[in-house]
Amino acid sequence: MITFVRHGETAHNAGGRLQGRADVELSARGLEQVARLATRLATYEIAGVYSSPLRRARQTAIAIAAVAGCEVEIDDRLIELDYGDWDGRPLGEIGPDAWAAWRADPSFAPPGGESLQVVTARVDAFCRERFAATGAGTNVVAVSHVSPIKAAVCWALGVDERATWQMQLGLATITDIGVRPNGGGYLASFNDAAHLTP
Repeated sequence: MITFVRHGETAHNAGGRLQGRADVELSARGLEQVARLATRLATYEIAGVYSSPLRRARQTAIAIAAVAGCEVEIDDRLIELDYGDWDGRPLGEIGPDAWAAWRADPSFAPPGGESLQVVTARVDAFCRERFAATGAGTNVVAVSHVSPIKAAVCWALGVDERATWQMQLGLATITDIGVRPNGGGYLASFNDAAHLTP
């Protein structure tokens, strides 16, 4: 099983900005979310913790690794979609025509950025490699971002990237993906935020 975890809140999240490759740290609320997340994952048997190289993901992964008793391994394939010129911009500044084009075409890329298809390709490679290395019975944690986690769900369900626009994925949530004996993926849980409820 791969337990995909979205990082905790940052100031960009709170401000409604696209983050992409902007390397921002967790907010005070994000740190609280991550503490609750780590407590929840302390009940899991975790064989390894992998993380996007971005600071918000690394901070989240370090907290999880501390309760799991293992080190964090950085994997660049877990990095957020590159929004290019849109990095750091408020969502409202992206025009409706651009949003419509993006939703309609998985090969669409923001100016200077990357497409959802590119994200899916690297997440596909990560999932296949991890399952090949660890098998179906071992649980690892992959700390990532909204677009790669949605891409992992598409991989598990065998659907194309347009399905990501029908998914809502919260901060500091858990999404579990497994693999069947024939090598096909499946979705075991999505957007689990039970640990964030007081």
